[in-house]
Amino acid sequence: MALARVEGLTYAYPGSEAPALVGVSLELREREAVALLGPSGSGKSTLLRALAGLVPHFHGGQFAGRVEIAGRDTRKSRPAELAGTVATVFQDPEDQVVMTVVENEVAFGLENLGTPPGEIWRRVEDALAAADALHLARRRTAELSGGELQRVCLASALALRPRLLLLDEPTSQLDPEAAEILLRQVAGLGAAVVLSEQRVGRALALASRVLFVEAGRLLFDGGREGALEWLAENRPFYSGVYASDNSVADEPAGAAPACRLVGVSFAYRPGAPVLERVDLEVRRGEVVVLEGPNGSGKTTLAKIASGLLEPAAGRVERVGRAGYLSQDPGRYLVCDRVIDEAALAVGGDRGLAQRALAQVGLGWAADRHPRDLSSGERERLGLAAVAVAEPDLLVLDEPTRGIDPERKAEIGTWLAAYAAGGRGVLVATHDRGFPAHRRVSLAGDSSPAQSPTSTAESHALDSSDAVLAC
Repeated sequence: MALARVEGLTYAYPGSEAPALVGVSLELREREAVALLGPSGSGKSTLLRALAGLVPHFHGGQFAGRVEIAGRDTRKSRPAELAGTVATVFQDPEDQVVMTVVENEVAFGLENLGTPPGEIWRRVEDALAAADALHLARRRTAELSGGELQRVCLASALALRPRLLLLDEPTSQLDPEAAEILLRQVAGLGAAVVLSEQRVGRALALASRVLFVEAGRLLFDGGREGALEWLAENRPFYSGVYASDNSVADEPAGAAPACRLVGVSFAYRPGAPVLERVDLEVRRGEVVVLEGPNGSGKTTLAKIASGLLEPAAGRVERVGRAGYLSQDPGRYLVCDRVIDEAALAVGGDRGLAQRALAQVGLGWAADRHPRDLSSGERERLGLAAVAVAEPDLLVLDEPTRGIDPERKAEIGTWLAAYAAGGRGVLVATHDRGFPAHRRVSLAGDSSPAQSPTSTAESHALDSSDAVLAC
């Protein structure tokens, strides 16, 4: 018997004109590793929610068809009843965490399942170790970076020892080394795994089977080799063999700085420095990528560059206005319509807002509610809402999270053109393929006993590094 069975699933969210899933049918077997691919807004997250029983119990809406997990009809079994069988790591870890201390967060699900007290803490330790997060056990969740939170959420899922593990963009905020460790651990679990991932190479390396969803329909369901052929022919941006020409021109010579940081240090609490004596310059006309391990201080440095934080030492020289896009812009949306959200920074000018939306591929969504967009679409909305005011320094924190490869290539091209207009762009990202004139590395101290400290080291990209690899 199949571990999970989906038959003719059609589903629409409350108030939505178009269904998120249309006639989807598939079966999942025990211990199977499945890559779930597709554009932003295609229905991938909705399919995972259906497999977890959250659709329709939590989200409501119109549900037709049938979903069975281990022989249990999800229309009759609520998500809490499936918790011992299914575990989910959601796309936004900030919205999944409920406890203030990491080890308590991982123990929370076990307590709810009635796990014997003598067994809980052993399973918590094992799960944190499997997620490469044991050093975070006593940390406060509010102090963690987005990538560290992703590891904690994975540990919470692993502690449940599910038969079916659903992962929605689980590496989107992880540095490459942490992402590889995470996926190696997932591959050895012995559970069936469904991995929705826009970093396609990682998903294909893990999976033996591939599902491709677009516009709510399942377009492909087959083995990895067949998937590579189908993707190369039908969706080349997802195939791993597409050669993008989105290279960035040579960095501008002699351009004036949009921002300069000299000897900057910062700590959120005494004795735990996040940044120490960091130098950074972003010149007009260039795109600079800021990279480094999780917890190395990328977000902190980005906030200092944009003026949201004041350094404890050193100085910041900023010429003109700065705009900052947070790591999870969906948490800061305040308007009921996409067009109004994009117009906030320009005094409600909908003409400028509509052009900004078109630049990020969201012109069609102007009259939609922002909460009706997928995570990747909300990311693009956040980018439009910040860039519409044309700040002299545009600072973006993980702007490609949840964004499909084709849109990512378009955004890279657009940001290069934005910088060429005489502005500076600083991008904090783990995406090594993101096109840039220069890359600046923050080298974090990985000692588990201390908070990471950082120094910045910049180097020019060669031509191969400046191409967006899909």
